[in-house]
Amino acid sequence: MDRRRFLLAGSAVASMGALGATRIARADAAAAPIAGAPRPRPTPQQLRWQRDELAMFVHLTVNTFTGKEWGDGTESPAIFDPRKLDARQWARTAKQAGFRSMILTAKHHDGFCLWPTATTRHSVASSPWKNGHGDVVREFTDACRAEGLGAGLYLSPWDRNAKVYGSGEAYNDYYIAQLTELLGNYGKIVEVWFDGANGEGPDGRRQAYDWPRIHATVRRLQPDAVMFSDAGPDVRWIGDEKGVAGETCWSSIDPASVPYPGYDRPWVGDLLGHGDPHGSAWRPGESDVSIRPGWFWHPEQNDQVRTPDGLMDLYFSSVGRNSKLLLNVPPNRDGLFDAPDIASLQGFAARRTALFANDLLQGARVHASSSDLAHPAASVLDADPDAYWSAARSVRHAWLEIEVPHEIEFDTLELGEAIAFGQNIANHRVETWNGRAWQPLAWGTTIGHKKLTRFDPVRTSRLRVLLEFAYDTPRLARVAAYRGPDRRYGPGHDEK
Repeated sequence: MDRRRFLLAGSAVASMGALGATRIARADAAAAPIAGAPRPRPTPQQLRWQRDELAMFVHLTVNTFTGKEWGDGTESPAIFDPRKLDARQWARTAKQAGFRSMILTAKHHDGFCLWPTATTRHSVASSPWKNGHGDVVREFTDACRAEGLGAGLYLSPWDRNAKVYGSGEAYNDYYIAQLTELLGNYGKIVEVWFDGANGEGPDGRRQAYDWPRIHATVRRLQPDAVMFSDAGPDVRWIGDEKGVAGETCWSSIDPASVPYPGYDRPWVGDLLGHGDPHGSAWRPGESDVSIRPGWFWHPEQNDQVRTPDGLMDLYFSSVGRNSKLLLNVPPNRDGLFDAPDIASLQGFAARRTALFANDLLQGARVHASSSDLAHPAASVLDADPDAYWSAARSVRHAWLEIEVPHEIEFDTLELGEAIAFGQNIANHRVETWNGRAWQPLAWGTTIGHKKLTRFDPVRTSRLRVLLEFAYDTPRLARVAAYRGPDRRYGPGHDEK
């Protein structure tokens, strides 16, 4: 699965069909920025989605048994037989590692369906697993709810098995029927994932997807679910499969810049990674990456699982840059997570706990250049994400000074914007007091939901956060400082 190879839907919106193009044009016109209009803000669903921070991808299909990454659609369902499949093991592992939701590949590009669909025999109903009476989607969604996790589903638009693929409305009807089964029969779904991959080649089949109809189906059947694709409409791809968001990362974007899923232009990846401070749509980024080199389980990769330190690096480069981390953990041919993957996830959770357990700024005094009386400066020390400090409404730059009773040593700084009111801060600087003068510690652009910065340990009793420019009233929900155990690897060192 490589989302860098987008859906080849043609070079213009018109190739999607007159009806779809008209609907998209109207949607873009409605979303176009208006001078003096309020800056975009998240819906309650988008806010909840981002605050979850960690989601787990689960890639399972016939590829697990063939050793391929992309199946060609000719695989026999007879090869699919994960005899020990235990979705509760997946969900327990995810929960214990601090993940809040999981997303299952209900259908990958090979067209094999992990539920007994009425649309095709190319499904678990034709496999030997549970004598054709199994339903992976049912076991997955039940397991997520049993462990208190949100359940999400991935349904590949590209289908290499369906004979009607590339036929236009016939395939759209086929796809909508599958989507309707998944969203209507398995309870609450928190995220619906639309992939942008297509490897048909220059002479391959082409399908004009009816995205307005697809999106409307999700809204009708699962109104609280967020939809993912490179074009949203609710959350966007971050532009790579490395788990790395841009150092500057806005949750807003101009819908016209990526007008439909599969919009293939050289600059799209960079745009998705950074967002647009002037964009009219709130569409935060999701950083997808696998714990292994491949998306599906391959036995030869058992010694190439990312280390706990490598996963921490991913956390800092995704969640720590105003994105959400979607980490893939593929089940093996028995239908279980492998021991190396579980051990790495446990180590990842332990490292996060060790680092973030003790906020060294608790008990400090906080002063601000200005404050809204209802939202005082001390609110930045409150772990409640809905508590926040607001500068005076008319200002576009402000500062906070934090003084602790005793000198502290720390190597990690956390900043968090009150994103329920949008993302406004465009430039910030952090300084420490050395007893005689303020010394620069860190400089950055965006903050968003969470900005994490690591550095060599520093000692101080006073910290100053300067918000040098904001597009609207600066509001901070969090300032925290931590001292973690000594790290073997610096940021970005472990690239496995």
